[in-house]
Amino acid sequence: MALTPDIHEKINTWLTGSYDAETQSAIRQMLAENQEDFLSDAFYRNLEFGTGGLRGIMGPGSNRMNRYTLGMATQGLSNYLLQSFPGQEIKVAIAHDSRNNSPEFARIAADIFSANGITVYLFEALRPTPELSFAIRQLGCQSGCVVTASHNPKEYNGFKVYWNDGAQVVAPHDKNIIREVEAIQSVSEVRFQADSSRIHLIGAELDAAYLAKVKELSINPTAIQRQHNLKIVYTPLHGTGITLVPKALAQLGFTNVHVVEAQATPDGNFPTVQSPNPEEKVAMQMALDQAKALDADLVLATDPDSDRVGIAVKDNKGEWVLVNGNQTAALLTHYLLSARKQAGKMTEQDFIVYTIVTSDVLGDIARAHGVQAYQTLTGFKYIAGIIRDLEGQQNYIGGGEESYGYMIGSFVRDKDAISACALLAEMAAVAKDHGHTLYEEMVHMYATYGFYKEHLISLTKKGQRGAEEIQEMMRELRANPPRTIAGQPVVELRDYKTGRIRDLRTNLETETGLESSNVLQFILEDGSKISARPSGTEPKIKFYFSVRQPLASAVDYDLADRLAGEKIQAIIDDMQLK
Repeated sequence: MALTPDIHEKINTWLTGSYDAETQSAIRQMLAENQEDFLSDAFYRNLEFGTGGLRGIMGPGSNRMNRYTLGMATQGLSNYLLQSFPGQEIKVAIAHDSRNNSPEFARIAADIFSANGITVYLFEALRPTPELSFAIRQLGCQSGCVVTASHNPKEYNGFKVYWNDGAQVVAPHDKNIIREVEAIQSVSEVRFQADSSRIHLIGAELDAAYLAKVKELSINPTAIQRQHNLKIVYTPLHGTGITLVPKALAQLGFTNVHVVEAQATPDGNFPTVQSPNPEEKVAMQMALDQAKALDADLVLATDPDSDRVGIAVKDNKGEWVLVNGNQTAALLTHYLLSARKQAGKMTEQDFIVYTIVTSDVLGDIARAHGVQAYQTLTGFKYIAGIIRDLEGQQNYIGGGEESYGYMIGSFVRDKDAISACALLAEMAAVAKDHGHTLYEEMVHMYATYGFYKEHLISLTKKGQRGAEEIQEMMRELRANPPRTIAGQPVVELRDYKTGRIRDLRTNLETETGLESSNVLQFILEDGSKISARPSGTEPKIKFYFSVRQPLASAVDYDLADRLAGEKIQAIIDDMQLK
C-alpha cells in the first residue's frame, strides 16, 4: 500500500518532533526497507482513545501503543480530572499486568499524573485488574488505570481507565475524557517530568484487604472443610493471577491446589501459548494434561490481567471438557442463588445482572428463585452502573457475560477472576460433597431451568480496509435484514444503535431502554437469537448465536446438545459466515 500524503506528514512529524532517538531510528529503518504496509497501518490514524481507554499493537507510530500515545492519553485524562474536581486533592491508583512494557507504561502514567499535581498510588509490582478496581474505592481515588491488553496476543498492550466508583468510565465522563485526549495536539503538551513526592507505592496491605473481601463471599465453608482435598489444577497463563489466586483458594481452605509450573512465571512473551486466552482449548492444554495425570476435580485458568477465568471439568464419560462462558455464568448464578436460599441469606432486594449477548438461562434461573434480573449492554461498566443506580435500594448478588467474565459481590466493580476462582472451587466442593461432579450439576441445571446452547464466531478484519469491511457488514445487515434464517422467520429486530425493537409480525416498535451501541439482534420464531457486534477493542466483528432446545430429563442432555448444535450450524451456513 502506497503511503498517502497525510501519512507522510505524520511520519515527518515523528521524525522531526520531540520523540526519542530510538523511536525515530526505528521509523527511518522501516522507510529504508520500504515497509509501506507496516508504516501505513502504524500512522494512518491516531490510536483511538475509546470509551474504555487505549488498546493497540506496541511500537512506534500514532496508531501504536507507545510512551507517546499513552502520554497524550494520560495528559488528557489529567486535564479532565483537574477540571472535574477543582480545589480537591486528586488521587489515582495505577496497576499493570505481565505484558512486555507494562511496568514502564505504568510508571510513565504515574510520572505524568504526578507532574500534573495528582497524587498517585502505584502498585509496587504486577497485580490483577480487579484489585485495581478495589483499590480505587478503598483509597478514595477519583480515578484509576491499569496497563493491560487482557487476553490479546503478546504484540498488544493497553490502558484501561476507571472512575471513582471503581468501574470503567461511562457517560458523560467517557466522551469528555475522549474530547480532552483529542485536544492534545502535540507530545510537547505532555508533562513527562515526574514529581516523585506524589507517587506512593502500594501492595501487601491492599492484597490483604481485597482477599478478606473475597473470603466473605463464601457461602458453604463447612462443605469446603469436608472437601478441602478437592484436587484443583490452576494456571495463570504467565499472568497476574499467580499473585492472588493461590492465596484466595488457600484462604478458603483448599489444600490440594496444583499450579502449572511452566506457566506460573509472569512473562509478556507468553512462551507456552500462542494466545493467553482461557477461552481457547490450546491455551488450556498444559493444565488439562496435568489434570488428567493427577485425576483432578477442576481446572482453573486466568488470563494475563486476571479478570477472566476459564474452567474445565470431567464429563459423564470421564473426559475433560471446557465449560464455556455462558455455562459458567449460569452455574455461578444457579449456585449463588440456591446456596443463599438454603443458607437463609436470600432477600427480596437481591438482583443479578447479565448482558444482552449472554445466555437468557441466567434470567430464567433468577426468575425461578424470585430474584430480579437486569440486562445491560456488553461490558462490566454497565453492570457496575446498575449497581451504582440501585445502591441502598437493592442488593447485587452477582453477574456476568459470555466472554468468561464474572463479578460476585460489589466490592469490585469490574469482572473478577480471583473471586470467581474462589466461588467456582467452592461450587465444585459442594457438588462433590453431594456426590456429584460440576458437569452433572450443569446438566441438572439445564434440565431444571431449560436448555440453551450458545456459540460465537469472531471474524478478524485487519487494518484500514478491515475496519471499513466491518462497517459495511453492519450497514448491509441494517439496510437489508434477513426475513428468514435457516428456515425460521425473523420475528423481531433489535437495533441497539437506534434504540428500537421492531416486531416484524405486527410492525409495532418499542425502545430497548439502553444507551446506544452498535449491536443488532435477530430473534427467530423458535426463540433463537443471533447478535452481530463489532468489537470496540479489536479489529473483529462478533456473531453470537443462542438456541433453545427441549430437555425433558438429564438423560437426554447429549441428544439435546447435538440437536442444538445442528441448529446453530444451520444458522451459520445460511448466513454464510466464514
